[in-house]
Amino acid sequence: MKPIPYGRQHITQEDLDAVNKTLLSDFLTQGPAIKEFEDQFAAYIGARYAVALANGTAALHLCALALDVNANSTVISTPITFAASSNCIRYCGGKVELADIDPNTLLIDMDAVENMLEQAKPGTYTGIVPVDFAGRAVNLEKLRAIADKYKLWIIEDACHAPGGYFTDSKGIQQKCGNGQFADLAIFSFHPVKHIACGEGGMITTNRKDLYDKLQLLRTHGITKDPQLLHENHGGWYYEMQELGYNYRLTDFQAALGSSQLKRADEGLARRKAIAARYDEAFAGTAIRTYPVPATEGHAYHLYVVHTQRRKELYDHLRANNIFAQVHYIPVHLQPYYQQQGFRKGQFPKAEAYYEGCLSLPMYPTLTDDEQEYVIKTILTF
Repeated sequence: MKPIPYGRQHITQEDLDAVNKTLLSDFLTQGPAIKEFEDQFAAYIGARYAVALANGTAALHLCALALDVNANSTVISTPITFAASSNCIRYCGGKVELADIDPNTLLIDMDAVENMLEQAKPGTYTGIVPVDFAGRAVNLEKLRAIADKYKLWIIEDACHAPGGYFTDSKGIQQKCGNGQFADLAIFSFHPVKHIACGEGGMITTNRKDLYDKLQLLRTHGITKDPQLLHENHGGWYYEMQELGYNYRLTDFQAALGSSQLKRADEGLARRKAIAARYDEAFAGTAIRTYPVPATEGHAYHLYVVHTQRRKELYDHLRANNIFAQVHYIPVHLQPYYQQQGFRKGQFPKAEAYYEGCLSLPMYPTLTDDEQEYVIKTILTF
């Protein structure tokens, strides 16, 4: 059996043709493919605006900048995520605090969040960064009610969840990143994600003010828009109006993203079929799974299980050419965040999850035979 990774990109001839067409065009950067990808992605998610960026971390950073995070800001996030979800606040000089997870959903525990807010002095916290971990959607309707009560903004880290959704109190499916409840949402187009651009990211929002600010910050804080210029010396003239960054996506990456987006629903359906097969195979065994109710649209970037013998199983799988992965080492256990005052034992539910979590192979081109091999290898162990 050839090596089976936990995730893998899927590049088709259509993808190659789209990239090649752009490479042979007049633009490699700042051309029409960027806006086409942004418009198509916004329509897919159901948001008004989308801003394409170099990667998901750049997207998080610009979100924090657009919301004026600074040294006086204190923001709540989750310990079970990639470090970038918290790092974006630190980039701007803000302070990060964490709320433990719900051990059944692996998402941020909203009761823990509200408890933190209730015990704090008014105005202590400025925002919250929830994460649609593994592809399971945070119920942002509930979180928005909490945020509004305490005057907080929300950045939804939806890197794992394009196409995912939760069902709101009115029975409406709310897609991750659609801007109905979060001020801003971010996505990643890393190769193992649903849509691959090599590297790449996207911010979605329904707020025009934030959209305009993000476009400026993405390109060095520079504008050539005649309506925004303080002076105008001619057609060549531009102004740097803020301290921005070079966080642009290239045209050929955007062309790849647009091509991949065309089969996003197909890939999502395959991921759900793979998850259902795992659910069935491990039911009644020592392997714990995390099934979701029918009202939730899990996007299954990851298929996570929990085992009491994680290290042994991980090594056994690798010995059999199955390269499972661990997502994630809790943020508060990282040396950098320990230096910020976090300590082991502070978030026991997150730590208990980490002790036994394992992400199994999950990607649309995983074949039935390959999945059966993974399942049998685990059950035999």
